[in-house]
Amino acid sequence: MNRTTRRMGLATLALALFSALPVMAQDYPSKPIKIIAPFPVGTGPDANTREIALELSKALGQSVVVENRPGASTMIGMEAGAKAAPDGYTLVMGSTTSMSVLPYTYGAKVPYKVERDYVPISIVGLLNTALTAHPSVPEKNAKELIERLKKQPGSLTAATSGVGSYSHLAGEWFASNAGVKIDFVPYNTSSPYADLVAGQVNVIFDALPAAIGNVKAGKLKILALTGKTRHPNFPDVPTFAEAGLPDYSPTAWIGLFAPAGTPAPIVAKLGEAMQKATAQNPELIAKWRSYGGDLKAQTSAEFAAFLKQDDALWGPAIRKAGVKLE
Repeated sequence: MNRTTRRMGLATLALALFSALPVMAQDYPSKPIKIIAPFPVGTGPDANTREIALELSKALGQSVVVENRPGASTMIGMEAGAKAAPDGYTLVMGSTTSMSVLPYTYGAKVPYKVERDYVPISIVGLLNTALTAHPSVPEKNAKELIERLKKQPGSLTAATSGVGSYSHLAGEWFASNAGVKIDFVPYNTSSPYADLVAGQVNVIFDALPAAIGNVKAGKLKILALTGKTRHPNFPDVPTFAEAGLPDYSPTAWIGLFAPAGTPAPIVAKLGEAMQKATAQNPELIAKWRSYGGDLKAQTSAEFAAFLKQDDALWGPAIRKAGVKLE
């Protein structure tokens, strides 16, 4: 075979593959889709992932299942997602922790690169961060808690979903801004909420949905919420700004990603399905608002721009708190 013939053959093959992409998207999905959730079962992000999986199943007309792969502050599940076949049948639910926090706290130890290993599909939503406490904690708000911690350093235990996780860094950010000392208790592969409800730990700094059920049942209480003003669904809960921390603004989010190399038509089809599952879903929008969340959808490009903005928010906060886990 001479060079000319070989080049013609390669060109024909490339054209055939390119032409097949719309067909792939048209036939996609032809089998169940898996979303890797790098969170312990029973946590807020796990519950949110399952909500979205159900709505995506309706939008795509195909089963969407959730596989929990917790551990190492989400790194185990995120690495599995990065190494999955880029065919649209294995997706991963990323979060503030996995995409914006860990690259600063673990550096080179993070076994994936956000821009290199993933294609952003769409954000799912933004969530208020709450300071949630066991009822035995006598303080009624964050201001009173700060006053106690200044008098009694280290007299408070805060549960986290693992060293370097969102709940850990949100707590470190609070401690740094308030000038207080908190003892953090990591739960790497299990939900910390069972021990929080049992009173084995005092508080948690986390996205509100994970706690809302126990708050409504009277088993936990909210001392403060992020936001410039009080949340309309929680008018009796003061903001962190009211406690003297106007710059304390961690925002939790989760978003859907595909492995790098996933064909653009499939990414686009998943993005359209996410629009139906979130932004065009009045019932789910209302549910998220009930626990302080803002459900939304973005294009892949809009989500990529959001990731850069979030990175710029967390980087300085983590450096100021002095958290480095390499």
